[in-house]
Amino acid sequence: MKQPDCIAKLINKFASLPGVGLKTAQRFAYRVIDMSQSEVDDFCEALADVKSKIHLCAECGNFTENEVCDICLKRDKSVICVVAYPKDVLALDKGGSFKGVYHVLHGTLSPLEGRGADDLNIKSLIKRLDGVKEVIMATNPDVEGEATAAYIARLIKPFGIKVTRLAQGISMGSDIEYADEITLERALEGRTEIN
Repeated sequence: MKQPDCIAKLINKFASLPGVGLKTAQRFAYRVIDMSQSEVDDFCEALADVKSKIHLCAECGNFTENEVCDICLKRDKSVICVVAYPKDVLALDKGGSFKGVYHVLHGTLSPLEGRGADDLNIKSLIKRLDGVKEVIMATNPDVEGEATAAYIARLIKPFGIKVTRLAQGISMGSDIEYADEITLERALEGRTEIN
């Protein structure tokens, strides 16, 4: 039996999201069909709001509704934790032990994917270094994350700023966003200097 075109289109849209397979996309689509009109309207409004109201923080590059995010406004700017993606800020900050600010690169160096230093949010990091005592490299412990951390460390070292790396509580090849709070707190506490 062929599904109606609008259901197939909705399933394809859900399936295009990262980590969503065809079966999950089908469950999402059929759940939308079962929603009341007001639930669908609220869902659509939430999607529209995210697209119209969210932009990048002028200082760190994280997602915010304001020009500068709350973390940049209220936290210690002498320690910057550099992450690859906004979702990493959420993961690292949920433990509550880190009191510094973040800097979001929006990716990692990946020559195979054609992503170089100019494609990342690195220039604005260099502009933020005045008064900074430490930069913590918190990219994923994979080849691209390690290469990105080493590249940025070489850029920052001439400024006389301490550059550290998260402790190896996070296993090689895993993503920061999936690590538990205790592992992330220990990784922050046990960070080591990059030479």
